[in-house]
Amino acid sequence: MNLILLDTEHQLDQGRYLLSDRQQAHISKVIKAKSGDILRVGVLNGKMGEGQYEPPSDTSPGYIHFISLTQSPPKPLPMVLVMALPRPNMLKRTLQNISAMGVKELYLIHSAKVEKSFWQSPVLQTESIRQSLMEGLEQAKDTVMPRCSLVPRFRPFVEDQLPAILQGKVGLLAHPYFAKPCPVDIKDPCVLALGPEGGWNEFEVGKWLEMGMESVQIGERILKVETVVPVLLSRLYPSL
Repeated sequence: MNLILLDTEHQLDQGRYLLSDRQQAHISKVIKAKSGDILRVGVLNGKMGEGQYEPPSDTSPGYIHFISLTQSPPKPLPMVLVMALPRPNMLKRTLQNISAMGVKELYLIHSAKVEKSFWQSPVLQTESIRQSLMEGLEQAKDTVMPRCSLVPRFRPFVEDQLPAILQGKVGLLAHPYFAKPCPVDIKDPCVLALGPEGGWNEFEVGKWLEMGMESVQIGERILKVETVVPVLLSRLYPSL
């Protein structure tokens, strides 16, 4: 955690923010901060700077006060990421990677090779997704919360929503077969579609291509979702 991200919902009063249990544990056990220490902080969807730490006591919870915010968050990636819903045990780590690398618009969609039971997982609850994204922001010293949409039906998304999302962007379909090498350091905003572990099926690939996406690959090795996300994002936008 390289930034204590303060949630406006936890604002006690003007200039004082309550810490979550997770943040308090990190400050106490990892940073080992004491009363009055100055920590790196940011306000969710706002600026970053410094704040003074006050640990919990018998009469008060731990909080940050005397905040000075002068620094803007880093530039976001000019990318919309569309990703087939990963296995629940991979989703949290993948969301953290996505958030840490600057993606601000994410769609988790269904695919023929995504098990229907994945959609009932507790990790898809709003608060669980939000927590994973916040942890990515705190790692990367960012404050702007990504927007995550759940899309349990593939075809209506590709046919009805994708054309508007693609406006003014390059469309790239990550697919390991019959694809050209993925470009490096592109200059335009893009829509990147990542498939499930078994890849998109033939019908899905056809639909993506029909809507104007271009199939790309990064070599013969088939990588897990949590690995391929940082690989592709850093390849497409290495300077961000």
